[in-house]
Amino acid sequence: MVAVMRSSSHAARPSCTGRTGRPRSAEADAAILLATREALVELGWSKLTMGDVATRAGVAKTTLYRRWAGKNELVVDAVAVLFDELELPDLGSLVADVEGVVLQFAALLERPETKTALMAVVAESTRDDALRGRIRSAIVDRQKRLVLVGRERAQARGELPYEADPQISARHTDLIFDVVAGAVVHRALVSAEPVDEEWARDFTLLICSGLAATA
Repeated sequence: MVAVMRSSSHAARPSCTGRTGRPRSAEADAAILLATREALVELGWSKLTMGDVATRAGVAKTTLYRRWAGKNELVVDAVAVLFDELELPDLGSLVADVEGVVLQFAALLERPETKTALMAVVAESTRDDALRGRIRSAIVDRQKRLVLVGRERAQARGELPYEADPQISARHTDLIFDVVAGAVVHRALVSAEPVDEEWARDFTLLICSGLAATA
């Protein structure tokens, strides 16, 4: 039924601004995104400025504007690169893979820079449709591709049936992502309750086997 995400420390991905100009520097991008997350933790969304990020990263403010149109785009990319650290484990079974993903995701959300940045962009997106769209494309859609990998792996093991209808498959992919990501984010950031091994095991049993399995 599930499985998400990817881990390894990836270098910062290029921002999708569509801008042209001098070649991008992966090192400069990584420094800028790190500085953005640090500034968010220290200053909060309202006080964060492009100038402050530039100073922290040791680059000119014009360098930021060549890469990102403004603060919204910059912060989303700073969050997205953290989620690119998530990986889909191959632990031999669907249940083990899901538990591994849930615990990995929860550990990422415990990091101050992840928690602060994610909460900030989500809150701001309630007033900004363009920002909401960027969150969807840079974070949500990127991780949904890994849900597909997880389902294909479980299907190859014989744990899940194949789905011939691509529309049904796409709806199930959305549902899987929403259930896993929504539950873990709510538990960790809204309820502020621990996502420990016991909770991850119970949650995995519920989504993999259905409500009857918990009775």
